[in-house]
Amino acid sequence: MRDVPLILAVDDTPQNLDLLTRRLQSQGYEVATAADGVAALARVADLVPDLILLDIMMPKLDGIETVRRLKADAAYRHIPVILVTAKSDPRDVVEGLDAGGDDYLTKPIDHAALLARVRSMLRIKTLHDIVLDQARELAEWNQMLEQRVAEQVEQIGRMGRLRRFLPPQVADLVVAGCGGLDPLESHRRDVTVVFGDLRGFTSFAETAKPEEVITVLREYHAAVGDLVMRYEGTLERFVGDGVLVLFNDPLLQRDHTERAVMMSLKMRECIQFLAEGWRKRGHDLGFGVSVARGHATLGSVGFEHRLEYSVIGTIPNLACRLCSEARSGQILLTRRVVACLRDTIEAVLIGKLDLKGFHKPVPAFELVSSRSASDETTCTAIDGKAE
Repeated sequence: MRDVPLILAVDDTPQNLDLLTRRLQSQGYEVATAADGVAALARVADLVPDLILLDIMMPKLDGIETVRRLKADAAYRHIPVILVTAKSDPRDVVEGLDAGGDDYLTKPIDHAALLARVRSMLRIKTLHDIVLDQARELAEWNQMLEQRVAEQVEQIGRMGRLRRFLPPQVADLVVAGCGGLDPLESHRRDVTVVFGDLRGFTSFAETAKPEEVITVLREYHAAVGDLVMRYEGTLERFVGDGVLVLFNDPLLQRDHTERAVMMSLKMRECIQFLAEGWRKRGHDLGFGVSVARGHATLGSVGFEHRLEYSVIGTIPNLACRLCSEARSGQILLTRRVVACLRDTIEAVLIGKLDLKGFHKPVPAFELVSSRSASDETTCTAIDGKAE
């Protein structure tokens, strides 16, 4: 939008153009001129004026045909046109208004009438320009909104794909940026690890049809996965019939050991229910589980084209080895887990077990029962050991 309105005066009489120019310039308007309709169309295309004063009677191309062509062009139809005609020929006025003219003046032109009509048409033009600017702004905002929605939809899609390959908590923090902390960077943390696997699965997998093996695994994984989500654990990995779940990373949980034990109980209950259905299909499968607590290293492992979130150290190894000693339906706990929940669970020492990879026998406890635990559950390591 210009600071000073530009008016195009079109007339084939030089004296008329000179008079219009002087009158309009005296009011602070900028004025351009053309001597006929052909020249006027060229000046409009070049200057795009804010208002046109257009004489009707002109050679080459008269004012009526000129205004008709202007209004037929979407780029210029918004420019107001004041027709200038002889007072004795009202038919020109009617025809000119029908062709698209917005107002008219009669010759000889009255100075006050000229300025009043010019101001009126320029107000209309200003309002039109404001509407156009707002429409353009709205279109830009809509485009920006569509782009943001598309980006968010794409992000949601990436998030959905990411959550299929990473634990949901890790995926959420990766996408959110997690306040500058990357959960995939290596770090140490006190965690509780649950390891469980099916009893009798190896012999079952060797003799059963592949389709039946996959069906059983899908049922098993679906049940376990639902419990992991319910107790807000982090599913570190499925390894065939083995499952490793950790608590207190990447999301901190004050009651992570309690959650782990309660989830283990629910896992046993759920798998026992599934096992009844499997037995009816001729498959004898059980479930053993263990829970260990201590410090471990967490972060991403792998190579450039394939990275996985993983927990590494003595604690996940201890949970895995201890699980291999559990009978079907048995939940084995380390000493530190028992110490952490001593007021809410009943557990019995089954002895010190010689576990592969551990130089000393490891005390193992069997979970007998559990009472409703308080949210204030805390834990203190026994003798500073992670057992």
